[in-house]
Amino acid sequence: MGIFGIARYAVLVFVAAVILVPILFAALGGAKTNGQLLNDPVGLPSPWVFSNYTDVLFGANAAVFWGELLNSVIIATVAVFLTVSLAALAAFVFARMVFKGREAMYMLFTLGLLFPSAVAILPLYILVRQLGLESNYLGVALPQAAFGLPLTIIILRPFFKSIPVELEDAAKIDGCGTFGFFWRVLLPLARPALATVSILAIVSTWNAFMLPLIILNGADQWTLPLGVMNFSSEYTNDQARTLAFTVMAILPAVLFYIVAERQIVSGLTAGGVKG
Repeated sequence: MGIFGIARYAVLVFVAAVILVPILFAALGGAKTNGQLLNDPVGLPSPWVFSNYTDVLFGANAAVFWGELLNSVIIATVAVFLTVSLAALAAFVFARMVFKGREAMYMLFTLGLLFPSAVAILPLYILVRQLGLESNYLGVALPQAAFGLPLTIIILRPFFKSIPVELEDAAKIDGCGTFGFFWRVLLPLARPALATVSILAIVSTWNAFMLPLIILNGADQWTLPLGVMNFSSEYTNDQARTLAFTVMAILPAVLFYIVAERQIVSGLTAGGVKG
């Protein structure tokens, strides 16, 4: 292994450590008492205190946690479905159809990546309020889907464009129209790309904080990021329980990533188009 290979692996290890160490610290901290956190913050729990986790899942805070989890799942499901389905249709048009102004429209979506969502919070709130979607899950899911469209289209377009034209011609000979080719041929071949954009969309929606904070007024509608904020404020002196709540809040997104990553790997290793 050359010097560049060693440097590359060193960078990868460093990046992995930056990502994993805080998660590991939080997971171990949730299995400690507050005294253990104060006296030995980086050591292993001794003894292990799993009551912090069981309290979040089944104790006095269980109803709050499961309610916020359900809210996050509903918003993420709607946002990801809209993002991936609409972006797939748009990317198909930009990749497989030729029409006047195509590149200009595609450039418009590309410029959406340069537009920070925080800048649009005030006008977005006014628009959501005028539409009557304040304190409504759709008031969060629809903007999240809109902000996720540019990146999703940019990722899907090259993949759709790489599908051979001969495959489309063969599908038309077999009786598939334009939408039939998209639905029956292109989407099954695009499963790795769809899994990738789904990961990005669900992580972005799951971690959203500012938009749900402004749109969702009732505590019964809060998502898990808002729940973590409220929980940490309510249990300021109980850092161990706060860490346990935080770990349980990020665990669903991590599990989804693991499942989706396996789908990506299986899709990439399954081979290309079989003739």
